Amino acid sequence: MTHITFAKGDITTQHVDAIVNAANSSLLGGGGVDGAIHRGGGPQILAACRALRASRYGKGLPTGQAVATTAGRLPARWVIHTVGPVWSASEDRSAALASCYRESLRAADELGARTVAFPAISTGIYGWPMDDGARIAVRTVRETETSVDEVRFVLFDDTAYRAFTEAIS
Repeated sequence: MTHITFAKGDITTQHVDAIVNAANSSLLGGGGVDGAIHRGGGPQILAACRALRASRYGKGLPTGQAVATTAGRLPARWVIHTVGPVWSASEDRSAALASCYRESLRAADELGARTVAFPAISTGIYGWPMDDGARIAVRTVRETETSVDEVRFVLFDDTAYRAFTEAIS
């Protein structure tokens, strides 16, 4: 059974096998977690993402999918990039958000990763309400069959940390 833990802080400093990046579909960096991971990991991550764009993902990584690259200078071995959905008040996109967590765990299993750090996918600039995002994340990780021993949700602030720790109970 996967052990779920929580940490408040910077995901780029986590000593885990794989860090999940809340990427944009271009895979070429951006703001928030995506920008921090690209800055922290250095040019190796960008080069790996450019190679993915040149081969398998010419139109970008689809929402809800996940793909792994090197972690460059980060303390992790790999970065698993996933594209979360933009929140919509008029359309239920929760299945796409759940897919980000499920597909990231699938990628982790393919890599042989035992420890994975996740951010709160889609809850930043993509506007997903934190409480709902936490509920979907925790439920999906609990329900997904995986060989990952530990999933660590790394939350940037007190609000996110509280939402995730409340979602586990």
